[in-house]
Amino acid sequence: MTSRKRERPEFKPQDLPGELPILPLRNSVFFPGAVMPLTIGRAKTIRLIEEATRENSLLGIVTQRAPEIDDPSQDDLYEIGTAARIIKLARTGKDGFNIVVEGISRFRVDEITQEEPFFTARITPLLDEGQGDVEVEALALNLKNTAREVIDMLPEIPVMAKQLLESIQAPGHLADLITANIDATIEEKQDVLEAVHLKIRLKRVLELLSRQFEVMKLSNKINSQVKGEMSKTQREYYLRQQLKAIKEELGDKDDDESGVEELERRLKIAHLPEEAEKAANREFKRMRNMQPSQAEYTVARTYLEWLADLPWSKSSTDNLDLKNAQRQLDDDHYGLEKIKKRVVEYLAVRKLKNDMKGPILCFVGPPGVGKTSLGRSIADSLGRKFHRISLGGVRDEAEIRGHRRTYIGALPGRIVQGLKKAGTNNPVFLLDEIDKLGHDFRGDPSSALLEVLDPEQNNSFSDHYLDVPFDLSRVLFIATANQLDTIPAPLRDRMEIIELPGYTFEEKLHIAEEHLIPKQVKEHGITPEHIEIPEPTVLKIATSYTREAGVRNLEREIASVCRAVAVDVANFMPATKAGDEKPAFTKVVVDEERLAKMLGPEKFYNEVAERTSVPGVATGLAWTAAGGDLLFIEATRMGGKGSMILTGQLGDVMKESAQAAMSWIRSKATDLGVAKSLDEHFLEKTDLHLHFPAGAIPKDGPSAGVTITTALVSLLTGRCVRHDTAMTGEVTLRGLVLPVGGIKEKVLAAHRGGIKRIIMPARNEKDLVDIPKNVRDEMSFLFAKSVDQVLDWVLEGGYPGKSVATQAAAQA
Repeated sequence: MTSRKRERPEFKPQDLPGELPILPLRNSVFFPGAVMPLTIGRAKTIRLIEEATRENSLLGIVTQRAPEIDDPSQDDLYEIGTAARIIKLARTGKDGFNIVVEGISRFRVDEITQEEPFFTARITPLLDEGQGDVEVEALALNLKNTAREVIDMLPEIPVMAKQLLESIQAPGHLADLITANIDATIEEKQDVLEAVHLKIRLKRVLELLSRQFEVMKLSNKINSQVKGEMSKTQREYYLRQQLKAIKEELGDKDDDESGVEELERRLKIAHLPEEAEKAANREFKRMRNMQPSQAEYTVARTYLEWLADLPWSKSSTDNLDLKNAQRQLDDDHYGLEKIKKRVVEYLAVRKLKNDMKGPILCFVGPPGVGKTSLGRSIADSLGRKFHRISLGGVRDEAEIRGHRRTYIGALPGRIVQGLKKAGTNNPVFLLDEIDKLGHDFRGDPSSALLEVLDPEQNNSFSDHYLDVPFDLSRVLFIATANQLDTIPAPLRDRMEIIELPGYTFEEKLHIAEEHLIPKQVKEHGITPEHIEIPEPTVLKIATSYTREAGVRNLEREIASVCRAVAVDVANFMPATKAGDEKPAFTKVVVDEERLAKMLGPEKFYNEVAERTSVPGVATGLAWTAAGGDLLFIEATRMGGKGSMILTGQLGDVMKESAQAAMSWIRSKATDLGVAKSLDEHFLEKTDLHLHFPAGAIPKDGPSAGVTITTALVSLLTGRCVRHDTAMTGEVTLRGLVLPVGGIKEKVLAAHRGGIKRIIMPARNEKDLVDIPKNVRDEMSFLFAKSVDQVLDWVLEGGYPGKSVATQAAAQA
């Protein structure tokens, strides 16, 4: 390698030639007054250096906009650069140079005059503006002071740097020197280079330097804090070790050590299964090797606390006295014989077979029939602990299975939490509102329940938090729901479904007298000496002020009566002195007249006779999640083109039932007397409108087929439907009546609505077994196989086809 130094003639900006070779510079900005070593390797630049050294050793250095470009074009270069001279040149092999350049002055590229073999440009030198300005001198002084503070924060900088800073007097040279040596982006440094006016340049450099100064101060502060924390932690560890040694010498033990020993003792007496014991021992050893101040220590200890608190082997003793269990259930709830029978059967089998798995029951019925309270009554009759888990609105799978311990604040799921609260491994778990489970991006809780409610799998239920199996086979699970449609089929298949259809008026009377009235009298601070509600009044409340399958609203109305009497009692009690004789309060007997004053006008009344007093109206029966209900169907006709309008927020199945009914009527128009002799095609010129009142409530299902058919025939023949009759059943195009579901709910709804006759499909006769005997005795049931039978029983004057046949025979 050869090296040579050239003579350094003095150059001033005004002495620069009008044209210079241009050297593109990557990843850096070159300033006037600066000295920079460069390694030359690109072919164009090598040719440039060779040419420059033969001339006057002058060149222009311009920064590239994009440093990754190896062969930049004119557009890839900034317009402002620095004129420089080569003060040292050394060849490195055949294809390279190491040079040292010194900046002379800023210049602006006016025009690129040559691109090959290297760039040559016509330039204009740029002189500093604003010399001698007082503000410029103030900015320069401020800049120099800030630079001193930065140098003081960097002890590794040599003393010569500070001396160099003090020796510079020119503001422009000071700004360029500082910018060349601070940490800033290429764009920010180029902005300084392009600032010809000293005031603008100094402000930009002062902003960059101040920012770096603040960053350095924050960095030093963070380093001091980190070192302080490390030294503090080491000091605390050392002191703890000393304190531990002192306490061991004195025979004392600290609270944490005592707590760890107590936890170890609890784990031993918990009788953990083998897999859980291995997990506990492994976690306990990890915890022993941790400092209590570590975050992981708390996580491990909380996990071990849960393992120690769970009832792995603790069970309650079942009360296997069948007569006592039956008596307990009868005392708590009136009726519900099917559920009581199932509980007694479980107890009987449990008495004969000690290791029987707990059944998984699902009580389905309308609100207010006592599903939730029945679960507590079953637990009391068995002598078991009771725990209720509300599932309504639960959308997160972790609510059932728990969170993994990797998450901050992780906890077991509701199943494991319930076991801990119950304190035994065979409690009665009530999964309330299981039909209202949701699901979203966090998982599907109903899928997590598949393992919980499967007798073949729940003997090894694994919670994500515990991560060890727990035996749930001895738990008696009872789920409650208002409807089965929203429960996924796999989950529904794992449960034994027991339906609670609702109460009759007689059952409500018994429930009110035995349970609701005593409870509300006690809760309102009055006694049986203050109030009496006779049976007729209770029935009046049940029939005229409530219309529900359960007794929740009945209890609210009874509470309103009790509050009214409580006001009378409170007003009657005068402010008397001690020892004065208090007058006796006259018991309030709540008759129907007083009831109207307390509760206001009746909320419900029998409107069947009023609604069916005109042709085209029929009474049907519907099943709802709140129990059965009466369904009125109204039909009317008008001139048109033979179309049929359906209103009342109907589902597709019900719309299809209406179409099927209309097709059957058209096919039988002559037999029914609908096609008049004057105009056999009048249906083609008539529009029919079917309306189902209570339009805000969605309706669907095929069971309204016979009711729709009856309403249309009644309209077209001008015959009224019997007001004491309601009907249900699906209709086919051949006029057959097919069976439907929800018979018990529908019959009870008809009984509540004052209906005396019910027409239902013949194949539903078997379902009357579930109807209470008093309801069967008060109503008559007709079982139809065809629509002809329905029309004969329900229309005034019987089946229209009979009269048509009679008229035809008379004419013959």
